[in-house]
Amino acid sequence: MRWAVRITAGDAVGHVFTDARSLVAGRGEECGLRVRDPDASRAHCRFTIEPPHVGVRDLGSRNGTRVNGVVVDERELADGDEVRVGSTTLRITVAPAEFPGYALGHELGRGAQGVVFLARDTTTGEPVALKVLHDIRPDATELVLREIANVRALRHPNIVEFRGSGGDPVPFLVNAYCPGGSVDRRGRLTAGEAVPITLGVLAGLAYAHAAELPEVRLADRTTTTARGLVHRDVTPRNVLLDGGVARVADFGLAKAFALAGLSGHTRTGEVGGSLEFLPRAQVLNYRHAPPWVDVWAAAATLYWMLTGRAPRDFPPGADPVAVVLREDPVPIRVREPAVPGPLAEVIDEILADETPVSAGEFAATLGAVGPGPAG
Repeated sequence: MRWAVRITAGDAVGHVFTDARSLVAGRGEECGLRVRDPDASRAHCRFTIEPPHVGVRDLGSRNGTRVNGVVVDERELADGDEVRVGSTTLRITVAPAEFPGYALGHELGRGAQGVVFLARDTTTGEPVALKVLHDIRPDATELVLREIANVRALRHPNIVEFRGSGGDPVPFLVNAYCPGGSVDRRGRLTAGEAVPITLGVLAGLAYAHAAELPEVRLADRTTTTARGLVHRDVTPRNVLLDGGVARVADFGLAKAFALAGLSGHTRTGEVGGSLEFLPRAQVLNYRHAPPWVDVWAAAATLYWMLTGRAPRDFPPGADPVAVVLREDPVPIRVREPAVPGPLAEVIDEILADETPVSAGEFAATLGAVGPGPAG
């Protein structure tokens, strides 16, 4: 049986965890569990979570860490325990992570936004991919799930089919299962393998960028119809293979997290997404990312498939946001001289110029060039 650990402060804020992790609670901005309490230390205590087990250790806080009213240095916690951090009480809930209608299997992978499990639809017996979302506050769950529901309208061979979502016992999504897995697990590919995958990705993006969406949430909480959905987080991890067909996964997820003021991604201010695969324009104005940022990311993903590396160098210790803003992509043949010249020119042009190019335009150019003789 899989378990979920929930840490809540009152009714408005809470975090749900279904995987192992360690996080610091305190009032410091760097804390994984931020407590906006002047009586709390900047780094007050550390929670170690391995569901169903959860423990807490004081980090030398000035007012101490209390469990059920008793000051402790370190303590194993149980369902219903209350941890006092400054004048804030955090309640611990430990419960089975059961998902009605689905039988959970083994873990398929994990990323910034959640953990993906192979599951079985108990009604049809069909295998599905069930993604448990990280760190969704109870007050944000409805917004996140409503935004993601827009992908119900997307029906295309190159987009992973969305099957449903729910918030009980924790927020989760259900998608069609792609047995080929993500391309980030396949290592470097030849041009003959990578170009057809990219053409499939671009076909899915072209469709999504023009698709009619039945329910778009506005700032005043009303909804309206709209046309076009930008992915915002096209990466090798979000390109899945199913019988040789490339399918784009996690449409709508990056935007949903941003609208709810949440992100497990590396981010500064309004930056969201996987920075290695973001153009400068998206870093500078994430909330209003136009469709062509997905095209840039698709080119960066193609670059990664051919070289095993992102277009920019990210030196250890460097601010990744500063790297994106200041550094130009490395020409692809510097990384991999075997990439055919015409193909390299197309990729370098897309990545260097950051000029608006539609998915259809990039696909037409890429299709005309083809993988070249080295594919």
